[in-house]
Amino acid sequence: MGRNLQPKHKASRRFGENVADTVKSPLAKKNYPPGMHGPKKTFAKASEYGRQLMEKQKAKIIYGLLEKQFRLTFDKAKKMSGDLGRNFLVLLESRLDNVVFRSGLAPTRRLARQLVSHGHFTVDGVKTDIPSYLTKSGQVIKVKDNKVKKDYWKKIKENADKIEPAGWLSFDSRNLSIIINSLPNEDELPKNIEAHLIVEFYSR
Repeated sequence: MGRNLQPKHKASRRFGENVADTVKSPLAKKNYPPGMHGPKKTFAKASEYGRQLMEKQKAKIIYGLLEKQFRLTFDKAKKMSGDLGRNFLVLLESRLDNVVFRSGLAPTRRLARQLVSHGHFTVDGVKTDIPSYLTKSGQVIKVKDNKVKKDYWKKIKENADKIEPAGWLSFDSRNLSIIINSLPNEDELPKNIEAHLIVEFYSR
């Protein structure tokens, strides 16, 4: 399974926002771009092409994808009817690893991807260990019975009242399951990704 292994703390400083997939932002200590000039260095104004490229790179890092995976998802979105940018974000959000992250069962996408890859979940009763699996409205994602007794899931159950899933998801703490009520609508899509810039980049 390919993963984006770029230094995420440096990337966060380059983009000026936390894309490090960590609970604590790297910008808390170093809120300036990486490089030899340190705090004196400022965020340079990018060209239109530069903005498009930066937005694509940022989205890849946020979702932890390599270029091939990212482009394949974009090509799938092109075949759908409706707004391309919105469809692209919906597909990224509907990845199984992202759904686990958005449900609150994992604090980062990296851990969510690891849990999926290690076979912790079923989708509609079928073991699914592919992080890129695209979920659909109405599906139920459940922690496998033989994994429930692991310490990680015991802690999740103990703190179930603190779990706050995204608005398009429901969490059943008794069965450790996620219900996909619908795919995210316009208001529920991430606001820190300007999908139109990515569309423009791939449309050059």
